Amino acid sequence: MLYIVGLGLGDEKDITLRGLEAVKKCDQIFIEAYTSLLSFGLSSDGLSTLENLYGKPVTLADRETVEEKADQILSAAAASDVAFLVVGDPFGATTHTDLVVRAKKLGIDVKVVHNASVMNAVGICGLQLYHYGETVSIPFFTETWRPDSFYEKIQKNRGLGLHTLCLLDIRVKEPTLESLCRGRKQYEPPRYMSINTAIEQLLEVEDNRGESAYDENTMCVGLARLGSEDQKIVSGTMKELQSVDFGAPLHCLVIVQLYLKYCVYCL
Repeated sequence: MLYIVGLGLGDEKDITLRGLEAVKKCDQIFIEAYTSLLSFGLSSDGLSTLENLYGKPVTLADRETVEEKADQILSAAAASDVAFLVVGDPFGATTHTDLVVRAKKLGIDVKVVHNASVMNAVGICGLQLYHYGETVSIPFFTETWRPDSFYEKIQKNRGLGLHTLCLLDIRVKEPTLESLCRGRKQYEPPRYMSINTAIEQLLEVEDNRGESAYDENTMCVGLARLGSEDQKIVSGTMKELQSVDFGAPLHCLVIVQLYLKYCVYCL
């Protein structure tokens, strides 16, 4: 049996009772470690707070493991009970859907335990979830790669009178370009995009496109460490939010359509 278990957003205590029961009866436990992270992270000696709660070792599954070596997880699930832990909800990233499809093709039973994710927890800012359009991802710009495909989606959402949730880039165990050229993988240090960087990039794209999808006076809501005890939520214009220190990751940003009448967080 393969159990895919959502962990929620805050800390180890956010797992549901159903999820905890599933984890405790599994022989192996993997945790996906590249599309998100829990606020408490993992201890430097490898013994996480999750392991203390479960009483079992937890294996970190990075992007390479999940996308290129998923057979290892599936082979184990074919012979025993295996838990695959996901921060937030299991279907917040397409790779987890792929894992379910592959397991079912192999005749492996799959059970999913859902949990809170940024997609619904963002409602805490006071903007109704029904009034959100398509979610976009904002990737880190490089000197040679400055994608702006999110621009049209934001423009479309605002044209329909809808807010836009922007998920900000997470780069964990990403191979360097130089190492790929040499055929020997070396990895960049982990990076997590801040709200400040996201706004800087958004405004750069608007300057280049000049189609008035938004500007520095557009109202937004910045959310940091959503679901944790020290979450920070601030509303203001893009220009105002650029000067706010949101602290540690993870961050996300809502580009608001219409006047921020019902938002409960104000500068």
